[in-house]
Amino acid sequence: MSMKDALQQDASRKSTTTIRSTAILIVASLLSILLVGCGGSSSSKDIPKLMTKAQLGEPLFFDKNLSFDRTQSCATCHNPEQGFVDDRINDASREEIASAGSLGDNQTSIGDRNAPTAAYAAFSPVFHQGIRSRSNKLMTDLDIPAYEGFIGGQFWDGREADLKGQAGGPPLNPDEMNMPDKASVVERIKENPEYVAGFEYVYGANIFDDADKAYSAMAESIAEFEKTAEFAPFDSKFDRSFLAEGDEDRFEYPIAKAGFGKALFFSSDLTCAACHQIMPLPMKRELFTSFEFHNIGVPENTALREINGVTTLDNGLLKNEAVSDDSEKGKFKVPTLRNVAVTAPYMHNGVFNELETVIRFYQHAKDRAADRNTGAVNPETELLWRAAEISDNIAHDLLGKNKRNLNDAEVEGLVCFLMSLTDARYEHLLDPINVQNCGL
Repeated sequence: MSMKDALQQDASRKSTTTIRSTAILIVASLLSILLVGCGGSSSSKDIPKLMTKAQLGEPLFFDKNLSFDRTQSCATCHNPEQGFVDDRINDASREEIASAGSLGDNQTSIGDRNAPTAAYAAFSPVFHQGIRSRSNKLMTDLDIPAYEGFIGGQFWDGREADLKGQAGGPPLNPDEMNMPDKASVVERIKENPEYVAGFEYVYGANIFDDADKAYSAMAESIAEFEKTAEFAPFDSKFDRSFLAEGDEDRFEYPIAKAGFGKALFFSSDLTCAACHQIMPLPMKRELFTSFEFHNIGVPENTALREINGVTTLDNGLLKNEAVSDDSEKGKFKVPTLRNVAVTAPYMHNGVFNELETVIRFYQHAKDRAADRNTGAVNPETELLWRAAEISDNIAHDLLGKNKRNLNDAEVEGLVCFLMSLTDARYEHLLDPINVQNCGL
């Protein structure tokens, strides 16, 4: 090959290489543009740590900076280490059991309702009116008709339709996190560079141009975190008692007091399952709530109100702006019984401290429905049961359907069964003596 031919061949090779390099650069640039346009990044350095809504929601759930005095987060009143309830002791606490009313960010305001658990809350349907059939056995044996009325939502009165609405409430509540407006909350979010990067990655580069949209994105992110298995593991002893896949219609249970209590709970002698069972048999992933609303005649928590200064009656469901009929007064959403043994106090106002008291109250409610004065007393106070806070609309028809008058052994069995509904992560919170006594 001549020198001239060699030079021409080399020039041709260089030209081809240049064309290929240019083509590669063009393709890379196009991919970069496409990635950025889809919310992605051309560099791993540009991908934020918080790159999904749930990942954003987790630190927001624990962030005290979203309250006015920077002392309170969602987790303060919904502690993940305590069944997602408020386990703090304050001036309204009794007998070293967590207060029914939560202390606000200002360290002076004490609420008038017992903070409900955030665990399993994601399964509550959007607030609506509807009809819900109960189990055929209950309807046949106890003549319990289908439920007609309001169902679902969040809070005790269902006033927020869904989890996103619930998550957006506390930061602006003056008795809770006490922030003046949405823009102020958004400014607190913008103080954290990881939040900013995450919000812009998930919701778009212009998310902070509109405070309302940014606030909505915050609430949505927290709601998405609350939908994760962190809040709903379904791994209690009740859940673990189910046999292997393919044998789902049977499940093993300790032949002990807890098993006795389970049989009672789901029997047609009692109406427990009318409001605390939603799944058909075999009840895998049972939520132990129907999400219905009822007034069961709970007495006023006078001890709490001596501290928080509230003097008005709590009308329950009627406080929901979507509800106007007086026949709904005094009704509250049926709570889940999951983790109930470790989430005292009980009822919407935390008036009872012990599970035994709650069960004996239902026996009292049955006697009251029959207008029968048995002289029974509240075991916590050793005084006669006090009158209902709201005497209108008490569900006497439902409460009076129970065929069985509970004796001490049956009350104990029901308590043992309720203990078995405790998530594995909280089993250490159960009294070990009671665990042994129950055969758990």
